[in-house]
Amino acid sequence: MLRAGSVVTCIACKGLLPSRMGVKFRVPLQKLHPLSRAIHHRYSANNNPQRPPHCSAARHYTSLSRLPMRPPKSRSGGHGYQQHRTFWVARLAARLLKLRYILLGSAVGGGYTAKKTYDEWKEMLPDMSEYTWIVPDFIWELSENIDLDKLASALPELEEIAKLLPDMEKIGENFTFLKSLLSSETTGDSALRAPDVPPASAAMADSGDKQFKKSSDKEKVDQLQEELLRTQLKYQRMLERLEKENKELRKVVLQKDDKGIHQRKVKKSLIDMYSEVLDILSDYDSNYNTQDHLPRVVVVGDQSAGKTSVLEMIAQARIFPRGSGEMMTRSPVKVTLSEGPHHVAMFKDSSREFDLGKEEDLAALRHEIELRMRKSVKEGQTVSPETISLSVKGPGIQRMVLVDLPGVISTVTTGMAADTKETIFSISKAYMQNPNAIILCIQDGSVDAERSIVTDLVSQMDPQGKRTIFVLTKVDLAEKNLASPSRIQQIVEGKLFPMKALGYFAVVTGKGSPNESIDSIKDYEEDFFQNSRLLKDGMLKAHQVTTKNLSLAVSDCFWKMVRESVEQQADAFKASRFNLETEWKNNYPRLRELDRNELYEKAKNEILDEVISLSQVTPKHWESILQKKLWERVSTHVIENIYLPAAQTMNSGTFNTTVDIKLKQWTDKQLPHKALEVAWETLQEEFARFMAEYKGKDQDDIFDKLKEAVKDESIKRHKWNERAMDSLRVIQHNALEDRSITDKPQWDAAIQFMEETLQSRLKDTESVIADMVGPDWKQRWMSWKNRTPEQHTRNETKNELERLLKLHEDHTAYLANDEVTTVRKNLEARGVEVDPVLIKDTWHQLFRRHFLQKALLHCNLCRRGFYYYQRHFVDSELECNDVVLFWRIQRMLGITANTLRQQLTNTEVRRLEKNVKEVLEDFGEDNEKKVQLITGRRVQLAEDLKKVREIQEKLEAFIEALHKEK
Repeated sequence: MLRAGSVVTCIACKGLLPSRMGVKFRVPLQKLHPLSRAIHHRYSANNNPQRPPHCSAARHYTSLSRLPMRPPKSRSGGHGYQQHRTFWVARLAARLLKLRYILLGSAVGGGYTAKKTYDEWKEMLPDMSEYTWIVPDFIWELSENIDLDKLASALPELEEIAKLLPDMEKIGENFTFLKSLLSSETTGDSALRAPDVPPASAAMADSGDKQFKKSSDKEKVDQLQEELLRTQLKYQRMLERLEKENKELRKVVLQKDDKGIHQRKVKKSLIDMYSEVLDILSDYDSNYNTQDHLPRVVVVGDQSAGKTSVLEMIAQARIFPRGSGEMMTRSPVKVTLSEGPHHVAMFKDSSREFDLGKEEDLAALRHEIELRMRKSVKEGQTVSPETISLSVKGPGIQRMVLVDLPGVISTVTTGMAADTKETIFSISKAYMQNPNAIILCIQDGSVDAERSIVTDLVSQMDPQGKRTIFVLTKVDLAEKNLASPSRIQQIVEGKLFPMKALGYFAVVTGKGSPNESIDSIKDYEEDFFQNSRLLKDGMLKAHQVTTKNLSLAVSDCFWKMVRESVEQQADAFKASRFNLETEWKNNYPRLRELDRNELYEKAKNEILDEVISLSQVTPKHWESILQKKLWERVSTHVIENIYLPAAQTMNSGTFNTTVDIKLKQWTDKQLPHKALEVAWETLQEEFARFMAEYKGKDQDDIFDKLKEAVKDESIKRHKWNERAMDSLRVIQHNALEDRSITDKPQWDAAIQFMEETLQSRLKDTESVIADMVGPDWKQRWMSWKNRTPEQHTRNETKNELERLLKLHEDHTAYLANDEVTTVRKNLEARGVEVDPVLIKDTWHQLFRRHFLQKALLHCNLCRRGFYYYQRHFVDSELECNDVVLFWRIQRMLGITANTLRQQLTNTEVRRLEKNVKEVLEDFGEDNEKKVQLITGRRVQLAEDLKKVREIQEKLEAFIEALHKEK
């Protein structure tokens, strides 16, 4: 009776629900708790194995599926009917009690299922612990202002709250009773109904149920796949919305930091610290095998495969130059991505910020990148290994360091250097051979896979694929053009290319228009994958598509590699530092560790001190040096072209006339220019003397090359004031026109100047004659020297010409032709063959000596001639016009030296000092020049020490910040 009543109660219970009512669950039945699965349906196949299951496809979606109706029993027999009518009150009570237990059990099982679903959703949410700093400090300071103990005492006790909760033990006992009741009634009902079902009907029911089960399984798979796709897209949109809200929130918080609302110390971000280390390492070249093995993301791919577009999608801005099929990336570009309140970009060596939200700033940034690329390329080359360092900040940007390399080419086209292909390969290999570099391999999906070049290169550098991420671009064109979309599935599963990878991604980077914005490209990419057969048919997984998922995966892989390798690199640099310091202590124990820049600054200060010393030279020193050098420069001209021709005249009037004419011509054409040359050479010599002066223990020969280069370059740039020549010409002309010797000391000084000049010339002339005729008899006997045939001939000619001079002491400076013939015949009579030219050359030197000897005798006679000079040599046979000439020359030299000294001290020294400063500034900005001029193992060792220490310190600071972030 109880079993019959239970069956009726079940039918009545099902009557409370519509026939098509069902509640779908996204969680499969197998994942439910055993309690929830037990109440899924009381007529399950486990409890009644003899009876085929009903609506098997629907059981996965509802726990209240409607049961099939039992065939009605015939009411033949009055006794049975009477019994049914007699106990209707008991049956009604049984129905009501059973309904209560069913509802109670459903409530308990549903609550537990809801709790488990809540826990699963909670685990799916991101860890927000790293964003606790977003909460302002005053929130954490509430405990100081609010008495939390009073609030706690005002709350009800836990015992009172427990009284309000249901008694879970009673619910468990009721549920256990309900479970046993359901199992017993299910068995009893099947025993009662089994005789009522004919065998044929049962067989037909079994076959129908099997067909229905097959069709329902297929529909179930389709429904589950569609439901899964919709769920993934829903979660994706939900995450994007949360990330957008997070961006805005972080932007507001970071902006308020500057206003003092959220006061925190301004620190460099983790990625900026890491990027600084990479910048230093890019310029570091050590001989101690300390290589740069720090991680970075290396973006490689065939030309026009979409490398730059992928990088722009990750950076969320169109920052690179555009091109249609031509090579645009001509040098590596290191892009440091980090999060910030504003979307801006900045070069490493510039303070200008480019606002990536403004189109004009984007255009300026692209133009600047293109200019830097072209500037880095040397003449005759197409690509350059020099790295351009750029940082991009913005809300929601994933933190990482990427290096965009020139695209790999297969053929060198017109206009390219012949070694362009090999250069690109060498640059790519140099970055990819780093064992900690993450290779982002970009493959164009719109072209045949067999045309790929970069995949072979990547497989050579990373054959196991432990640090490679494969990205298939232009998937929209690939799906449209390929006859078999399964080829894309083979690519992203790693079955088509001969390479392995950590992960495979498929992205769409726009429709190919250079004017598309990042937002429009994102929308197009999302719409494409949402409607694409590749995702619907299961060829692509949801986590393998969109650049958003790609950037997240690359960032995670980058930071994982950083955490695994950065400490090892720090230890390597620590060992390198120890080796360098040991070498310095052994080789240079008493010297400071000055790098090239510090040595340059030291040398610069020394050079400037030496230039300033020029202004401390006394006027007397300047004038004496200038006068001496000027006379050395012009003495030959004065003696040969002015004094000697004028001395051949017969009287004093002709002598003075000849002297005045020749002095005027000399002053107009040569003298001022010669004087400025002398002054400039004197300035150079004094400058060089001060720079080369020995400084004692502080002297460092490592600066010699630099000082010499500074001196030469400064002198090369220096030009004397052109107006000085005109004023100097007037001064010299006026000085030479003056003939009035005012006192006896001036006269004596002129005679002394003349005598010294003539003696010097006579000595030079006798030296020339001695070289012409060879050693005399004394030297031949004492030094065992002999004359050459030419010297013998010249000696015979000299003797013959000396006899001629003795006969004619007042002979002119030139021999007549008949005199040359007479001398030649006399020599031939003694068996000496001589050329007329040799005779004239020998005569010139002999007459010069004869003239100078006579002039010295005359100079001695004129020592007492000042009295006659005052009387203009009236009634006197002594004429000393040659002394007056030398006085005029001497006075001109003194006045010229004084004028040049004033120009030097007042103008030219300052201009030279200015030139030196300019040269030093130019050299200081030219690193190649400094490397060329300041060289040696000592310099290189100090350079390596400085860089290794800087790298180690920055790495340690980065590691400390990295541990704090963990």
